[in-house]
Amino acid sequence: MKLLVYLSYYMMPLMIFYVVGFGLLQKVNVYEEFVKGAKEGMKTVAGLLPTLIGLMMSVGILRASGTLDIVAGWLSPVARTLGFDAAIIPVSVIKLFSSSAATGLVLDIFETYGPDSALGKTVSILCSSTETVFYTMSVYLIAAKVTKSRWTLAGGLLASLAGIVVSVWVARFI
Repeated sequence: MKLLVYLSYYMMPLMIFYVVGFGLLQKVNVYEEFVKGAKEGMKTVAGLLPTLIGLMMSVGILRASGTLDIVAGWLSPVARTLGFDAAIIPVSVIKLFSSSAATGLVLDIFETYGPDSALGKTVSILCSSTETVFYTMSVYLIAAKVTKSRWTLAGGLLASLAGIVVSVWVARFI
């Protein structure tokens, strides 16, 4: 175990030295290529910024307006029938948009029920087993300049649903 900790401290510096060293061996102007890549990265960030601001704003509105509580109220009978706690519904919905906002909801659950409670374990596993589908799609599709997403949204939502179901199931055995 100590070997892994030791390696983890030095992995990033070793990778940087490897990339720079390899570039120098290939007679590439490493700094110039780095600057070109940074410029392209800034263009990508500038293209993504409006989408990210819109996502963050919509998550804030959902939380502040009480819409999440209303949706959770509507879905709680279905959740209870399926054996889910209704408190995971807001976390599941917000996780589709923002991981940091979902983390805030998880912390609220930890304060109310405790991190070692069945619900605390469930939301912990849930946040590790699902993806920020809309955020990831917006970043990927804009960065890759994809105009037709085809089945990307359906696949992402299906994968997240599977992650939610499995996290509830796994949390019962812990």
